[in-house]
Amino acid sequence: MSMKLLAFLVSLPLVAQAEDALMPPPPTPEMLAAFPNAPAVQPCATAPAGMACVEGGPFIRGSDDGPEMARPQAVVWQQTFFMDINEVTYADYKACERKGKCNKAGPKYRDFDRPQQPINGVSWYDAVKYCEVHGKHLPTEIEWEKAARGTDGRTHPWGNEPSTCERAVIMDETGRSCGIKKKGSEPEKGRVWEVGQKPAYLYGLKDMIGNSYEWVADWYSHSWADCGEKCLGINPKGPCDGKEPCKKHHRKVVRGGSWYWGPDHNNALYRREHIPANHPAYHHFGFRCAATVEEAAKIATP
Repeated sequence: MSMKLLAFLVSLPLVAQAEDALMPPPPTPEMLAAFPNAPAVQPCATAPAGMACVEGGPFIRGSDDGPEMARPQAVVWQQTFFMDINEVTYADYKACERKGKCNKAGPKYRDFDRPQQPINGVSWYDAVKYCEVHGKHLPTEIEWEKAARGTDGRTHPWGNEPSTCERAVIMDETGRSCGIKKKGSEPEKGRVWEVGQKPAYLYGLKDMIGNSYEWVADWYSHSWADCGEKCLGINPKGPCDGKEPCKKHHRKVVRGGSWYWGPDHNNALYRREHIPANHPAYHHFGFRCAATVEEAAKIATP
């Protein structure tokens, strides 16, 4: 046996372990039994370029031990979908803008315009339009949480350990953005990193926690309890199914934390609200897109 073949065979268990670490455990029988009328789970087809498949089924949403906004814990059901592996980059957004297909938008600060940094300083409307132009959609809050937490109620994509600079781009004792400084001292030291610099976790997705806060489709409710039935069941889309106008709802949801905040914001439970027009525009919000199985098929075969 050659040394190369031997080395390959020895590496196989390690490769399998690495791939297994990116997938959550299957739903429990009790979770499955809670949805006797659920549709068949659509299989993960070949993912469009730059996307990963999040297999459908029941999962644990919220937490009884988390912040008030994340209570109560419940089991909900989400159909299979695809999620962008990385946050949409400055370069990709500006390319869409130059084609006249996307709204003119972007960061207000210096050193936030590197091609592979996540686009930020965009409104919810900017994010929705970009995703639609590319045959996708802005993920619902339930889709986002499923992608960040898997099936088993973990608080972070990697498990239940808090965010650190080894795992995500956050503020820690070294300073904002894990000590990486931007050019110029005002208004804040720190910046987003180029996408994908931290490890991939659940489903192979990157930067679901930290780097840039991410817009999602839903109107904000003060808690999952406040949202009620619109955030339960099968494929929930939140108040008014995310559509405008929505009585008593004026702010959209952003998820995932960012470079500007510490571990309390940088987890898969924390929910933040903001005006969809993003006024004032200094807020460091970006986004990524999702695709249903049907949307993904059209992207793959235009």
